[in-house]
Amino acid sequence: MTTTEPAPPESATGRPSPRWRALLLAAVAACAACGLVYELALLTLSSSIHGGGIVATSLIVAGYVAALGAGALAVKPLLGHAAITFVAVETLLGVIGGLSAAALYVTFAFIGGSTWVLVVGTALIGGLVGAEVPLLMTLLQRGRTAGAADSGRVLANLNAADYFGALVGGLLWPFLLLPHLGMIRGAAATGVINLVAAAVVAVFLLRHIVSGRQLAVALGALSAALVLLVTLLIRADGIETTTRQRLYNDPIVAFARSPYQEIVVTRRGDDLRLYLDGGLQFSTRDEFRYTESLVYPALGQGARSVLVLGGGDGLAARELLRQNQIRDITQVELDPAVIDLARTTLREANRGALDDPRVTVVVDDAMTWLRSVDRTFDAVIVDLPDPDTPVLGRLYSTEFYALVTRALAPDGLMVVQAGSPYSTPTAFWRTVSTIESASFAVTPYHVHVPTFGDWGFALARRGPTPPAPTVPEGVGPLRFLNQEVLDAATVFSADVARQRLEPSTLDHPRIVDDIRKGYR
Repeated sequence: MTTTEPAPPESATGRPSPRWRALLLAAVAACAACGLVYELALLTLSSSIHGGGIVATSLIVAGYVAALGAGALAVKPLLGHAAITFVAVETLLGVIGGLSAAALYVTFAFIGGSTWVLVVGTALIGGLVGAEVPLLMTLLQRGRTAGAADSGRVLANLNAADYFGALVGGLLWPFLLLPHLGMIRGAAATGVINLVAAAVVAVFLLRHIVSGRQLAVALGALSAALVLLVTLLIRADGIETTTRQRLYNDPIVAFARSPYQEIVVTRRGDDLRLYLDGGLQFSTRDEFRYTESLVYPALGQGARSVLVLGGGDGLAARELLRQNQIRDITQVELDPAVIDLARTTLREANRGALDDPRVTVVVDDAMTWLRSVDRTFDAVIVDLPDPDTPVLGRLYSTEFYALVTRALAPDGLMVVQAGSPYSTPTAFWRTVSTIESASFAVTPYHVHVPTFGDWGFALARRGPTPPAPTVPEGVGPLRFLNQEVLDAATVFSADVARQRLEPSTLDHPRIVDDIRKGYR
């Protein structure tokens, strides 16, 4: 004997009530928004924890789309019980999607490898989202004797609600949920919305379709899931703080999550350290070795105006301000959260450099800003993070260095932090070759920074003659750099010898792949 669910509330014409259909389509939109937010959360987590990139993004998107199809097929045997199955699917989706960010973050911190959580989460969320449309289509068709045109209209309404909801979800994640709640609480809040939408469907629409016992069980499951996610929302800060601290050896004294990155500052005694997305940027134990080697060769013998691209920690500006001949410094930094930390937590390290009247701070993307620059500088210092993502890779491209020529005086010098010639030799020499492809003559050099190991730079000028790195005249005794050290820094041993490589471009960001091949 085959059992089927009774038809939904009907209008006077015998068809499902327009209010019933409107509420169900509203639920479709809400669930679609949540589904897309879950996918965006997975992509964001992949970028933050695993470095993201084209391959990871493609695998997540392709896996998610494949799971949509698998979920649609898997739910076919349950279409005869579409109402209660829909509530069950939404309950599972709310719980799994709402917990996904916390699960991935905690697994990464406590175990070290979270790729399997990402894969399983993508498959489960995609499968559950894929099951929604067949179930909703079945519910919308209940009580109808539908012809082809009528089925087409129902499908059009369903798709319109689904796609509109996806648009809303796509806007909510980057502009509201992620910046204001963070990944863990943002995903949990989305799960709550998902469960509330399912509860509305259950209470107002399905009470005439399912039995009282089924409705009670469904509402009980939804209530338990809501309690779980609300608890996560309340305790997310403690969970995140405890989990994050396990990733760092030293106590965390400052934390910020901006739209661009996760920023952490740790301190142990006199050692202050800055991390961006988990990558160490400097330690006050030895940053002077890096900073002096980056700044002073760029000054030549008479630089008065300096452009600093990146370097929002203010350390490069600190060294520049020690030189009386420097009249103005323009500091271009993308992330205002880094500037805020430089003016507060890092102020002791940079000696308040960014508040000096000679420093003009510009919050902008370096590449975008260079397109509109209307002046030139005697020196350009490029102090950007390693290009381990396509977004950063474009700042190590031929096109980027070509834009720098618009801001550099004809006789000016440019210095680029270029990574480690020992740990990442291909990326280092790729940077040198890329700068040369933009009509610069380059002199590479490297120094030992205990925190980082062997670290390299590229000194460049426009034209055919490579510049000779020098410590400017009149510079007082430095903690690390002098002319003898700088002369030795231009010598490379056989195991880190020069490689002639194709440049990295916007079309072929080869340097991103170089970095992702790992450290030697």
